[in-house]
Amino acid sequence: MGNPIEEGGVNVSIKNHIASIEFHHPLSNSLPRKVLQELAKTITEMGNNDEVTVIILKSAGQRAFCAGASFDELISIDNLETGKIFFSGFANVINAARKCPKIIIGRVQGKAVGGGVGMASAVDYCMATKFASVKLSELAVGIGPFVVGPAVERKIGTSAMSQLSINATEWQTAQWAKEKGLYTEVFETVEEMDEAIDKLTTTLSKSNPEAMQMLKKVFWEGTEHWDSLLIERMIKKQYKKLLSLIHISEPTRPERMSYCVLWVKKKGGGGGGGGGGGG
Repeated sequence: MGNPIEEGGVNVSIKNHIASIEFHHPLSNSLPRKVLQELAKTITEMGNNDEVTVIILKSAGQRAFCAGASFDELISIDNLETGKIFFSGFANVINAARKCPKIIIGRVQGKAVGGGVGMASAVDYCMATKFASVKLSELAVGIGPFVVGPAVERKIGTSAMSQLSINATEWQTAQWAKEKGLYTEVFETVEEMDEAIDKLTTTLSKSNPEAMQMLKKVFWEGTEHWDSLLIERMIKKQYKKLLSLIHISEPTRPERMSYCVLWVKKKGGGGGGGGGGGG
């Protein structure tokens, strides 16, 4: 495998007015900056494409949905400007999904960590399998989920958001996520989930685009300031910690963050690694 920061990508296909956007990375679909940039750009493009009525957002593979921000890129940060760009990646994706005029259906087949939880929160309707456990891991590496926080809190509420943020090393089940409102439906198998997604998106693809666009605006009413809010949170809340990460020694930095990859070694459904939260 080459440089993990340079790997991964985004694929898109359109069929019967349904756009499928799929991101991928060999390290459990963790997302380095270049993939986040491509993902935000693709969501915006599909939102502006007159041939598209509804969008499916998904990741490749059968296990992890998204391991959060790239661990390799996180520990490679060596200056504030790089850090700002790194933490703004998920903000740009969340804002692209928020402003997209098309309904976005999320497909979560496995575990979601940090920014992956933010991604699931940014879609308009999210389906998952029973293996799609969630965790906001940021506090365990000494930062906080400030960038993805507004999207997660909007979807599951302050109490559940607090639980995820504070208990940063523990997984919450897919059923827990459904009860809190992150997932709308949880399925036993990927096949059952895909069948339900196909049925819903087929119905939506034949629905009135103008009505769905108006619904989307209603869903996201009150978030118009997020273009600035997510970046401001990142700058105000993360920069002091980022300074400490930059100035600690190289042997110490990975040691402090080593928890991020511990779950790679664990056996069980939906495992994967490579993520460093999401900001």
